[in-house]
Amino acid sequence: MAVRIDKWLWAARFFKTRTLATEMVNGGHVQMDGERLKPSRQVSCGDQLTIVRGQESFTITITALAEKRGSAAIAQSLYEESQESQKARERLRELHRFDAATAPAPKKRPDKKARRQIIRFVRRED
Repeated sequence: MAVRIDKWLWAARFFKTRTLATEMVNGGHVQMDGERLKPSRQVSCGDQLTIVRGQESFTITITALAEKRGSAAIAQSLYEESQESQKARERLRELHRFDAATAPAPKKRPDKKARRQIIRFVRRED
C-alpha cells in the first residue's frame, strides 16, 4: 500500500493543513534521498525523507502509513527520526535559547513613531 506524500505529511502532523504540505513539497522543502518530490508522489514504509520546516530539519524514516489525521501519539508512531537529526535540532534549540538570554530586553514598548520606523526598516530588507 502507498499514500500520497502530501497526505502523509499532513497525517503525521508535520504541517497544519494539506494545502501547506502541498506547497512545501512543491517548494522543495521535502526530499526523498536528496531528490525533490511532487505532492502526488506515493510513499511507502521504509522511505527516508528530509523535511525542512523553518529553521528545523528532520531526517526521518517512514514506519507506518496513514491517510487520515489522528492524534499526536498516532502521528509520532508513523515515523522514526534519526539520532543525528534529533541532535542537530537540539543544538539549534540551545543556540536559540542562548541568543534569547543574551539579547537585551527593550525598556518599553515602541510608540507609534517607533513602530512606523520598524515597519519601514523591515520592508527595506525584503
